[in-house]
Amino acid sequence: MKLITEPNLADPDGIYARLIALHDNRSKEESARINARLILLLANHIGHEDILLEAMSLAGREKLS
Repeated sequence: MKLITEPNLADPDGIYARLIALHDNRSKEESARINARLILLLANHIGHEDILLEAMSLAGREKLS
């Protein structure tokens, strides 16, 4: 399995809006906990360590290329 980095959502703007709304009226700490839980839920769903490590490597870069 390969990490998909091309756009792959039917409604990326809608997902972005829902993600932003999830953080409305939350403290920085609450938002950080929400993000951590979301990442762990999605990592568990993906279930492929090599894909997750590749995604972590890309996410840690200054710019995505």
